[in-house]
Amino acid sequence: MTETVALIDYGSGNLRSAAKALERAAADAGLDSRILVTADPANVAKADRVVLPGVGAFGDCRAGLDAVPGMVSALYEAVIVHGRPFLGICVGMQLLARLGREHGDHAGLGWLDAEVGPLTPSDPALKIPHMGWNELHLQAPAHPVLAGLAEGVHAYFVHSYAMRVADPAQVLATCDYGGPFTAIVGRDNIVGTQFHPEKSQQAGLTLIANFLRWQP
Repeated sequence: MTETVALIDYGSGNLRSAAKALERAAADAGLDSRILVTADPANVAKADRVVLPGVGAFGDCRAGLDAVPGMVSALYEAVIVHGRPFLGICVGMQLLARLGREHGDHAGLGWLDAEVGPLTPSDPALKIPHMGWNELHLQAPAHPVLAGLAEGVHAYFVHSYAMRVADPAQVLATCDYGGPFTAIVGRDNIVGTQFHPEKSQQAGLTLIANFLRWQP
């Protein structure tokens, strides 16, 4: 049976590369997944899986979501009420937090007890934004979405802010950039990556395929 994966279009995120990566991962894994790029809350509410991308500032992304009438409530219905698998990418992951502190304080979706604040490397020579390839340190290697990923596998990051999670059990992987920061979060039917899986070559495709197979 074909599963519909809603990739949310709210004016933020590289939808083309994310859609292509989802389609390729599904094809490589032999999955019957229909990738639907959509700005229609009705499509999101009834999708089998939901992917929320995000590029730019936390507040702008939240404002973009709020600007689509009914989108936040459709997300809540699909993910929280019906428990459908959810993947947040970059700022799409950060929006899971209660609060984002980028250019002022902005409310997130509040699905995780977490805050998003500036990335502050201990080494002043390390530039912000953190941009490029870096190693993942798996904190929960048994999680189904991390299947087949080796400790130290590289992923592609572009960000200046990082999520601080109250419950360490919800941190599935970290990365080090002048100190550790959260690279993958998860609880129940929700996962999020600070890095861009669609730009992370085979590691990213593996994670996406795992997400498309995942039955939380």
